[in-house]
Amino acid sequence: MTDHTRSAMLNRLRAVEWTDGWDHAFGHVLSRRLLMREYLRRAAVWAQACSAESAWPFFDITEHVDPEFRLSPELSAELDEFLRTVPGSALRRTCAGAVRLAELRAQNPAAYSDLPDLYEPLVLFYERGGEFVVDNAGGLDLTGVSFRPGTAQGNLGTPPVRALSQTVLDAVDAKGRISYYTSADGQGPLLRRRVLRGEQFDELFTRDLHWKPTDRIPGSEEEIDAAGLVPLDEIAAANLIGTIVAAISWPEGRS
Repeated sequence: MTDHTRSAMLNRLRAVEWTDGWDHAFGHVLSRRLLMREYLRRAAVWAQACSAESAWPFFDITEHVDPEFRLSPELSAELDEFLRTVPGSALRRTCAGAVRLAELRAQNPAAYSDLPDLYEPLVLFYERGGEFVVDNAGGLDLTGVSFRPGTAQGNLGTPPVRALSQTVLDAVDAKGRISYYTSADGQGPLLRRRVLRGEQFDELFTRDLHWKPTDRIPGSEEEIDAAGLVPLDEIAAANLIGTIVAAISWPEGRS
């Protein structure tokens, strides 16, 4: 089998349930929003590097990286057949871009090797619940949450999400309105307060990589501040989860 696993990326996309997995999508609302934010940031980085700002955000970047690049006839035919099953032009463009960029970089690993893996956050987004929909005003319906993509320039300033493992993404997903906290030095522990249907749940992310009940979050914001805790947004919280996961996976002294 040629064309670099013919193609691993295409096989991943074929497995996506685009429109029927509503429960799956609703269960991953928060991680999908995080993944979309990271994709938009990476797309802005690539758009700037390739002078493709006018095509941002849902583009096939290979048209700007190497306009002469072509897939093999066999893989091109498979991709075209698959794209006929994908709903929405933005989804089709990015799926084509993901397959084509994977093949381009497999053939030329040095091509833009200093840039982040462009489509990985978006493919993970698709795998965790399928489609998004672009409305007439340019807003995004991520199934369960609405999202404004902003501008390419604005997304260049979004902090990167450093780890996109399943463990991190699963830890982000939860029901309710969530507030994150940690110590003022940013080194943990990671705490969260969830409010669901008027009921409050205070939780700690533990070394066994699960959320457990805790009494370490004081009742009021004034008391939280006095206790030396600071709020975190969802990206900072995801990055702290990633740091905790990495420390468990690769404890000090392990090589």
